[in-house]
Amino acid sequence: MTNLESTRSIYEAFGRGDIPHILGLLAENVAWDHELPSYGVGYLEQCSTREDVAKFFAGLDVLEFQKFEPLNFLVGGDQVAVTIRSSLVNKNTGRHLTDFEVHIWTFGPDGRVTGFTHVVDRHAHTAAWRDEDV
Repeated sequence: MTNLESTRSIYEAFGRGDIPHILGLLAENVAWDHELPSYGVGYLEQCSTREDVAKFFAGLDVLEFQKFEPLNFLVGGDQVAVTIRSSLVNKNTGRHLTDFEVHIWTFGPDGRVTGFTHVVDRHAHTAAWRDEDV
């Protein structure tokens, strides 16, 4: 499977709630959101192992996705970047937010995901997490 095919399969699996499929595509040690601060938002915390990423997906239960629409898959070198339009509600605070995101997937020579970064409006996500105005 190419990096592009793997990335597409990740979003298809996410859409049907098949987290084991996603975890199966990850390297045992994966740099998940290591590039950006989390500001205390649980689902933006850094992960370093497949088990950590499983906890990340479990932590998404705080979000009610009203829209999660991958728009473009951009391939270069060992990375695939995906632009996404999303709309969600933080169920703990009732705060709604819309976002335009970029997800950056990095692949190792064996075709497994070795890195992932959410490029999101971290200010808006932090405000929704803390029940604050943007």
